[in-house]
Amino acid sequence: MDDSGRAPGARVGVRDVAREAGVSTQTVSRVLNEHPNIRPETRDRVLAAIDRLDYRVNNAARALGTRTTRTLGVIASDATLYGPAVGIAALEAAARDAGRWIATAYADASHEASVRDAAERLLGQGVDGLIVLAPHAATLSSLTDAHPGIAISALHTGAGADHQADGAALAVAHLVDLGHRRIGRVSGPQEWLEARSREVGARRALAGAGLEPGPRWSGDWTAAAGAALAPRVAAAVRAADGPTAIAVANDQMALGLMAGLREAGLDVPGDVSVTGFDDNPDAAYYRPSLTTVGLDLTGEAHRAVAAVLGVAAREAAAPRLVARASTAAPR
Repeated sequence: MDDSGRAPGARVGVRDVAREAGVSTQTVSRVLNEHPNIRPETRDRVLAAIDRLDYRVNNAARALGTRTTRTLGVIASDATLYGPAVGIAALEAAARDAGRWIATAYADASHEASVRDAAERLLGQGVDGLIVLAPHAATLSSLTDAHPGIAISALHTGAGADHQADGAALAVAHLVDLGHRRIGRVSGPQEWLEARSREVGARRALAGAGLEPGPRWSGDWTAAAGAALAPRVAAAVRAADGPTAIAVANDQMALGLMAGLREAGLDVPGDVSVTGFDDNPDAAYYRPSLTTVGLDLTGEAHRAVAAVLGVAAREAAAPRLVARASTAAPR
């Protein structure tokens, strides 16, 4: 036993903090739960005791008294892709700004059972709501139907402007402004809501410019998929009426495509211009550097967190075009 009466290595509890601060356990609980009717000097005394004792909040115990763990569940897909990886970081920061934490479970977004299992695992930890990263249409709908009493939102998908579509439209409009009239697309897998929105935005911009959609190919978001499509894209570009520009649905596929086009003997942007999407920090160092579209991930993450918490949030900033060396006027 030490001077406080605890056995060595024993977990510090609320009673220990109360004893150290000279207050009741109820007062400690009110400080931990940010109750407004606590005198500043009392709050400071309790916080100082928490610091001295290195007290850690037991979320399970807190949930029994407050019915909240102050933790949000995030269902994520492939974190090796740039979008999901930075999405998780943005959600963690947004949750922290709201006085919350996140718990993450990974799932195969294309399989309903995998997403359902991830949700059950998070809900079993008592999370206060769920945010789905890069959702598929079917799995998101199934998740919402299965848990009607749980607040669920998705990053990039919700009320307000569709910045995914707007960003894709920006890329196509940039190519049109350069003089391109035959524009092809490499889209993401169409079961992904983000891929659908980006395709909608690209087609909207083409229609607005009075242009017919050019050829379209589809990949799985990876650089390998872009490289694998390069021979087919190169053959189309070499055709007499082939595309002079390709709008790609993300930066990683654009990277693979540009590498494959070089191997096929085509110059980017001399023979064909290429745009990406996401503004991956590495995009500036591709050869050629990649013209792309950036999203306000911080704003998107705050919107998703606010939607789960049922509070108002500012609208994310509009997407921005980042013009670089991979686009030029057609020959």
